[in-house]
Amino acid sequence: MTDLTTLLEVGGPLAALGGGAAYTRATHPALYWSAVGGPISTVRLLSSYASVMEACGLTVAPSRLRVLAVKATTRREIRPVPPRRGIIRPTSTGLRLRLRLAPGQEPADVAASAERLRHAWGVHAVYVTTVKPGVVELRLVGFDVLRKVRMPRKTDAGFLKVPVALREDAMPFVRDYRAVPHQLTLGATLSGKSMYLRHLVSGLARQNVALVGFDCKRGVELAPFAPRLSALAAEPDEVAELLPVLVKEMEDRYDLIRARQGIAPGTPDEEITSDIWGLPEHQRPVPVVLFVDEVAELFLVATKKDEERRDEMVTQLIRLAQLGRAAGIYLEVCGQRFGAELGKGATMLRAQLTGRVCHRVNDEASAKMALGDISPEAVMAACAIAPELPGLAVAGDTSGGWSRIRTPYLSLGDAAHICQQTAHLVPDLPALKPFRPAVPARTVEAPVPAVQPYPVTD
Repeated sequence: MTDLTTLLEVGGPLAALGGGAAYTRATHPALYWSAVGGPISTVRLLSSYASVMEACGLTVAPSRLRVLAVKATTRREIRPVPPRRGIIRPTSTGLRLRLRLAPGQEPADVAASAERLRHAWGVHAVYVTTVKPGVVELRLVGFDVLRKVRMPRKTDAGFLKVPVALREDAMPFVRDYRAVPHQLTLGATLSGKSMYLRHLVSGLARQNVALVGFDCKRGVELAPFAPRLSALAAEPDEVAELLPVLVKEMEDRYDLIRARQGIAPGTPDEEITSDIWGLPEHQRPVPVVLFVDEVAELFLVATKKDEERRDEMVTQLIRLAQLGRAAGIYLEVCGQRFGAELGKGATMLRAQLTGRVCHRVNDEASAKMALGDISPEAVMAACAIAPELPGLAVAGDTSGGWSRIRTPYLSLGDAAHICQQTAHLVPDLPALKPFRPAVPARTVEAPVPAVQPYPVTD
């Protein structure tokens, strides 16, 4: 009886501790990782590093000098040499460490063993990135960071850079318009595409950027952001009127660049430019970001007259995609469906859109249209997105790299409030004034000063 009582006294707290750990792991994975999972994985890594590397085939034969030194000083068995390990750096979502590869090894060898390393050290995922020749970084993620998105406090935000989502390796996904000028974003209804668009608009709203919207769904998606928009077209007829204005603006900017190139001989090289970013700051035009929501509406036609108008609009849109980057005009093309059957020019337009983000789609053809020229694995990952995971998407670019991302929640009211507070930052572009949306007069708070892009948080 005494033994049973002692067992109950000891087992009760242990059971409560185990239950509390399981509850914390399910509801607060970051807290569980910092308190329990991280230390356990660190001990596993330190105690089994050499043996795991050998089992994964990531070791090499020791040098002759090392063999002679071991034989001369000890009688230990001469074992293969693993990559030299750096300091383990814990983070709120996992661990980081750098490896110096042995002669003859390459980063692809380590990347091929990522799944083995994940199981050996008991983490959710392992990602390998190249730091410099001969050095790779292992990023160990302790839990599924996309299940409950929390953006890092420090992000690579800046001018024309907007952190809009979290990648599966716990790094922020930053939409950089200088690096990737144009992008295609696809997603079915309730897939999270509109949430992604909200983060882009609210992130750019506090920057010195002109925002232009094409929303052929009567403006229901972009109208709440009207105070910050320089122009808004809510009907195909309005788009047909606004597109030539944007093309003319692009041509005027090219004339400005060409005039700068024609300056007198002897001018320093740094003053000769081929885009607006090489112009002096007082001459540099304001960048323009064009949001095209539901791009398929621009391709659909019902009559012969509509077909002629469609061909003209698509041609002008392709011209903006081909030539707009140097003039500081960037495209964000969104839609539920995008395929070659939309009509003439669809494939040509897609070829100019370097960035690709594909949320859950209703057909495999749309996923292939967005990601087929990037990676077959990316297409499979996009087709596997479940409906109960809104905001989850596959992001890639035409260089072949891709990753899963998820956008944190941002209400439409909060995004609209940001645009209302930054309405005083709408740049002065005379050509776009006739197309600026009417905003009802209302009492607003004092305007906030221009700052860096709005920090995205959960």
